[in-house]
Amino acid sequence: MKGKATFSNKFLPYLLVAPQIIVTAVFFVWPAVQAIQQSVLRSDPFGLRTTFVGLDNFRALFADPYYLGSVRLSFLFSAAVALTALSVALLLAVMANKPLRGAKVYKTLLIWPYALAPAMAAVLWLFLFQPSIGILARGLQDIGIHWNYTLNGGQALLLVILASVWKQVSYNFIFFLAGLQAIPKSLIEAARVDGATSTRAFWSVVFPLLTPTTFFLVVMNTVYAFFDTFGAIDALTKGGPGKATETMVYKLYVDGFKNFKINSSAAQSVILMALVIVLTAFQFRFIERRVHYL
Repeated sequence: MKGKATFSNKFLPYLLVAPQIIVTAVFFVWPAVQAIQQSVLRSDPFGLRTTFVGLDNFRALFADPYYLGSVRLSFLFSAAVALTALSVALLLAVMANKPLRGAKVYKTLLIWPYALAPAMAAVLWLFLFQPSIGILARGLQDIGIHWNYTLNGGQALLLVILASVWKQVSYNFIFFLAGLQAIPKSLIEAARVDGATSTRAFWSVVFPLLTPTTFFLVVMNTVYAFFDTFGAIDALTKGGPGKATETMVYKLYVDGFKNFKINSSAAQSVILMALVIVLTAFQFRFIERRVHYL
């Protein structure tokens, strides 16, 4: 039996974790505390005078139809991004897990998009779908589809979803492929011996064993859709046209950094943070029940 790991100096463990604690405190805890503090205040345009207003900033937000519209849009957008990215990544992982010639090349190419920042990924899609010079945009117009996402809100939302999904598929693909490779081949062979088709074996044997990976990715994709898609929205549409792509995180940015509504922006950040925490807790409470661990 292996002995328990010990440190000769009792302060060494604290010293080793100190950098991470400092980074977390400075870049996460302190800004969160500042946001909560600003959300219950009202400042003049020059920041020279502040007044405690309690929950008035939150009441104003929930009475604002534009903010409520951004909330509804955020739920629609995040559901579309998460479900599409997970489905496409699972399909690609299943295909890449088969014994194919040049499989290593396919896997490498599928992972590459994850190395790009969301804003850079959006710029690539901008070159493809820009109404005047975009290759795919001109192709759509040649077949009779009037494509101009700068004027059509539905097209703008679709383009942002596609760019966000393309960026996240690589991340999901890595985990799904690792999960598939960790499943014992004997279980699949046993299912095939019992007469199960490839499809039945996947849904009855493989996918239940992938539920831990799937659950983890559902949580990560939800967080990604609510927060990390800001770069794609800013590079492609800047929340337009007509607020058609102004999600909660982008409205927070517009109100805080463009319109200088610091207190309203702080209240929005608190709501967004609380909403993601509640969604994550809900996923752990109800979805994790269906997870099958080996």
